[in-house]
Formats: sequence, C-alpha cells, structure tokens
Amino acid sequence: MYRDHRAPAFGLAILLSAIVVCDAYAGSADQQEFTVIERGRYLSTLSDCGGCHTVPGGKPFAGGRPIETPFGNIVSPNITPDLETGIGAWSDKQFDDALRRGIGWTGMHLYPAMPYNAYSRMSSDDVLAIRAYLGSLEPVRQSRNPNTLPFPFNVRSLMAVWNKLYFTAAEYEADPAKSEEWNRGKFIVDGPAHCGACHTPKTILGGDQKDKYLQGANLQGWSAPDITNDPRTGLGSWTAEDVVLYLKTGHNRFSAATGPMAEAVELSTSKMTDADTMAIANYLKSLPGKGSEGRAPSSADGDMMTAGKAIYRDQCSACHGIEGKGVAYLFPSLGASAIARSDDPTTVIRILLRGARSVSTKAEPTAPGMPSYGGQLDDHQIAAVLNYVRNSWGSASPAIEARDVTRVRSQVTSRAD
Repeated sequence: MYRDHRAPAFGLAILLSAIVVCDAYAGSADQQEFTVIERGRYLSTLSDCGGCHTVPGGKPFAGGRPIETPFGNIVSPNITPDLETGIGAWSDKQFDDALRRGIGWTGMHLYPAMPYNAYSRMSSDDVLAIRAYLGSLEPVRQSRNPNTLPFPFNVRSLMAVWNKLYFTAAEYEADPAKSEEWNRGKFIVDGPAHCGACHTPKTILGGDQKDKYLQGANLQGWSAPDITNDPRTGLGSWTAEDVVLYLKTGHNRFSAATGPMAEAVELSTSKMTDADTMAIANYLKSLPGKGSEGRAPSSADGDMMTAGKAIYRDQCSACHGIEGKGVAYLFPSLGASAIARSDDPTTVIRILLRGARSVSTKAEPTAPGMPSYGGQLDDHQIAAVLNYVRNSWGSASPAIEARDVTRVRSQVTSRAD
C-alpha cells in the first residue's frame, strides 16, 4: 500500500498553525483587556476617584475617607476588588447602577457626595471600563461605617425626593452646533470631572442652582471660585493656555492651586491629556458667567483703604509687588486674581489667616507657600488689607467687614485641615 510520508509533516504544520492562530487570538484578547483596563484607569483619573476613596497615606481606593457635606460627614467606601468589604462581589449592573443612578448594591439610595448626577453623563461602557480597572487592583480588606449622618439625613429613602428634584439620569448628548473639542470639554466638566460639585452654588437641600452654573460656591471651609469666563470674578483675564497650564501644573502667570483644588490638580487634572485639558479650557472660556464687568466700586471707606495700603506695602509687597503683579508661576498676581475679587471672600480671608501652600507637580515642583498672618494681624487689619487688594489696580469688589474675618477665623479655628 502506498503511504504518503508527507502526512505527518502536513499534520504537524496544521497543528503548529493552529497553535499560532490560538496564540494570536489569545494575544488579541489580552490586548483588548489591557485596552479596556487602561481606558478605565484614565476615566478614573478624569473622575478623581482616588481623591475621595483614598485616605492620604493609605491604600489606594480602600475608602475610609470622611467626605464633608453641609449635613455631616460621609465616609467613602472601599472600591478595591475585595469580595467582602469592596466591590469584588458586585455585578456589572450593580456597579453601573451605583455610578450612574445612585443605587447601592443592596438597592439603597446613595448620597450625591458620590456624584452619580454627574457620572450619569458617562456611558455604560465608560463605567464598566472603570470597573475593569478597579478589578485589576490589589484587593484591600477594609470595612467602614456607612451610617455617619445625623437624623433625619441618615434616612436614605429621603433621597428619592432629592432625586425627583435634582437628578435626571441621562448620558451626554453632543451639541451638533458645537465643535468636537467643545463637546469633549463639556462632557468632562459636567460628567467625570464633576466640576459643578464644587463650583456651582447649592440650594438649601444641596442641589445645584442651575442658573448660577459654575459661578463659585462655598464648601469645606473654602470658597470655590467662579470658573466661567466672567471678566471680574472668573477666568476672563486668562487665555485658554493659562487654564491649561493651571490644570497641568497647578500654576500659571496669575494664580497657584491651593486647598481642595491643589489635591484635584495633583491627583486628576495634572494627569489628563493635553487634548482634554485644552478641551476643558475652551469650554470654560465659552461660558459668559454673570457679566459683572461694570460692577459699582466698593463701599470700603477711605480710612480703611489707607490702612490697608500701609499694611500691604509692609507685609505683602515683597512677594506680590507694589503694583500687585506678583511673580509669574511663583507668587500669584493679586491685581489679576479672581479669587481675591470673588464675591465670597472666604478663601482669601482663610489664606491670610492660616497661610497656604500651592500644589507641587512634576512640571512645577517648587510649591511656594503663603505664611499665616492670623496671629500677627487682627480682624480689622485683615479686612483693611484685603479691601485694598480687592479695590486697587483697576479692580472694584464689595467691601469686607471685620465681622466677615471674625466669622472665617471662627470657622478655621475649629477645623483640623
């Protein structure tokens, strides 16, 4: 019988081809999984998940950090893949419901300290990519007390009423009349970056005042500034490039990030792509704000302005200059500072009372600091120097009274941060 001696070789070739094909498909699967995880990692950076779910110096994403709200502190949960104390046992639907609908894995309502009202702008694919990234992390066994609010705010069923008033679950829909970059910026600002959580004023129930979108708000002992393009209190004097530089480095020719924004820059905005920070900048620059360019001059009297000028020249001009121009990328320009001119002076009073240190980033590692003057100047003197700063070099802002300083001094004295 004739025997084809090529058969074994032919069969081996087929087997080797099959192995190569299988390996190729396996490689594609690994690459696909890596791509999803990497996308989730970046989306978690955009969303600043680590800012709330990591205790400074603690295990990443293990929770346990108190989140301050006007109604009490809420302790952030563990979102590592631990099966018992984290999200390891959650289904994809439970994770999606939590992030985009405010429904916890047990079916209970979540509080909007977890900004599901913003995260609902993301797609299900976005959210599941974040889950894939979190699932790739080291599981951490760490439980927490989920019930820290006083009555009646600890009654989670009341959140159903809040949701009726302030929450509509809806993915972001692009505006066809706007550019792709503008739409990307609005998606990030309103969605994963949840900028309105800090920068939009809130109602007495904690919902957004939509008619004052991104016009500044008071939270956690600070006043978050107006980030619209308002010429007096917002970003009107900044170029888009100035905004990008601030987000990427925490510093620009006008300002330096301190307080809660310093952490946001360190953990989130400094790690965004250049394209995304430019998209954010161009979107924010498109917002007109409250239109306060023609505001009437301050009611600060002449004696207070004279006293403030003397204090400024003695205590402040060495760093910020006689004309308030500061030193670009090092000491903020007070003459061009929207924070200094803000209608809510809480932050600028706080900085004078307790001092502040700007953020340190890879691009700008110096992190210059502002010394505390709370023990050196009394409330009348601080009010005087701030009125001088707020109403000099072409600026005009509402007067600060000594009682305003007294109020902030009382608040910061009782705070640990």
